[in-house]
Amino acid sequence: MRRVLAAAFCVFAMCAAWGAEKKILRHALLAAETTFDPHVASDLYSNTIMDAVFDPLLKYEYLARPVKLMPNTAAKMPQISADGLTYTFNIKPGILFADDAAFAQTPRELTAFDYAYSLKRLYDPAIKSPWLWYVEGKIVGGDEAHAAAKKSGKFVYDAPIAGITTPDKYTLTVRIKSPDTNFIYIFATVQTGGLAREVIERYAPDPGAHPVGTGPYRVTEWRRSHRIVLEKNPRFRGLVFDENPSNDAASQAIAKQLAGKKLPLIDRIEVTIIEESQPRWLAFLEGALDYGNVPGDFVGSAFPGGKLAGNLSKRGIAGDRFVEMDLVYTYFNLDDPLFGGKTPFAPEKVALRRAIAMGYNLDGEINIIRNGGAVKAQSGVPPGVEGYDPAFRTHTNVYDPAAARALLDTFGYIDTNGDGYREQPDGKPMVIEMAAEPDQLIRQFSELWKKNMDAIGINLTFKIAKWPDNNKDAKAGKNMMWQVAWGGDYPDAENFLQNLYGPNAGQSNIANFRHPGFDKLYEEARQMPISAARNAKYREMNRITAALMPWIPQTHRIRNEVWQPWVVGYRKHPIYNQVWMYMDIDETKRVGR
Repeated sequence: MRRVLAAAFCVFAMCAAWGAEKKILRHALLAAETTFDPHVASDLYSNTIMDAVFDPLLKYEYLARPVKLMPNTAAKMPQISADGLTYTFNIKPGILFADDAAFAQTPRELTAFDYAYSLKRLYDPAIKSPWLWYVEGKIVGGDEAHAAAKKSGKFVYDAPIAGITTPDKYTLTVRIKSPDTNFIYIFATVQTGGLAREVIERYAPDPGAHPVGTGPYRVTEWRRSHRIVLEKNPRFRGLVFDENPSNDAASQAIAKQLAGKKLPLIDRIEVTIIEESQPRWLAFLEGALDYGNVPGDFVGSAFPGGKLAGNLSKRGIAGDRFVEMDLVYTYFNLDDPLFGGKTPFAPEKVALRRAIAMGYNLDGEINIIRNGGAVKAQSGVPPGVEGYDPAFRTHTNVYDPAAARALLDTFGYIDTNGDGYREQPDGKPMVIEMAAEPDQLIRQFSELWKKNMDAIGINLTFKIAKWPDNNKDAKAGKNMMWQVAWGGDYPDAENFLQNLYGPNAGQSNIANFRHPGFDKLYEEARQMPISAARNAKYREMNRITAALMPWIPQTHRIRNEVWQPWVVGYRKHPIYNQVWMYMDIDETKRVGR
């Protein structure tokens, strides 16, 4: 406990030096960032920072539930042609990038060319963007430009792409090959935010170490994997809050607090990386952190019976609980010879993956490790998104070690040498390696996995590495198994099922699942309007994955958000990683002031 206290007070001391003239928000990430290059980063922690730096054309209304798109740097919502193939955006004039040496001390205006450059950069094979799936197979001429760059070894940014045009300085036109109901959502992501080409080129080969955008904040200090400081962007245009809230009391109250105020309200954001849950929670209790999600092992004390604890409420701490728009899953790398290789759908390969799923005690994870802080996933699609089917049920999350052992026996995974662990059907040794992180919470998951796999005779070992390294290996196909989570980028089932779409292998499809029937349904659904017929295709895709088991859909996490009495206007958004632009701090109420 002394070590934990010391860690928490160290965080407090590091963050406590605020000036009376500034409003400072202090937050912690539970894993390290990777890069601040929006076309390269694919993790929650990097995106949390980049959302405050880069400006997409569209954004979500802060307090609207269900979520609703609205213009951001676009002057209005895009004009979409009658055939659904052409999107025309008009960019607001006068928006400026944060000052940077790349601009030769001259104010640099955001233009349509910056958005065209950002879209083109997704196609650059040298970037190896995990977000290529946003545009791959969609924008007219984009795939051809990508193929030409792969052949020549260089992407020519000045070469025209028929589907990405800029009729003038403030107009961007994007033409796609076929109607796509969800295409509009990509324009509300940081991955399509405005990028200044001269910044990217000046700081090559690592522009992610020097992010420059038009957003409300800019990064002024970065000690990798330790501390990130953001301050108000002096060039930010400023926005006056005039959004329409939902009818619930919390949204109405926040809207009243923000009405007519020029955003952002907070001057400085101090972010630290605290991987261990105990010091992170203690830092919040001591007032060293201003808001955050309660670590799973402390949910029972913070929200006993699902309600905010009385001792926290008496201190003026507020809280909220809701099911997140996310999916926690364990994937199998189907490129690995043990799980797939050249025959990923061979009966014995499918049987092995299904046996592992049936041998894992998901109820134990939810009730013990997560302290009830999650709901069981029945498919890869979470509640709250279009296409979610509450009636869908699957056998994949039914804990049945006896059936798992019988299945393994049937397909020849038998312990032939008497060491307690099964061999492969051909008699070769079978050792399964699962990627994992070194922090205390993940160690609990690893212990449960090890115990459960021992019980069915599977020799499970662990490759321990920091999250960024495991994520890098996942993209490269080097992990056999890994338990990860996917948070919604937009509120549609497609955003989750694309994690198994064949062409996305090596990008978001880290399971490397390639199934013609699944891919055909995915492509058909993508061109359909929201309808029962489209949802039927989503159900069939879920049935295919339940049968072939490229992943184990495990949980949708319950968010247990808390914030200090001096935090004003906070409400966790279902999609945004952070909402710093809308938050305020009443420094007069801060503990220790």
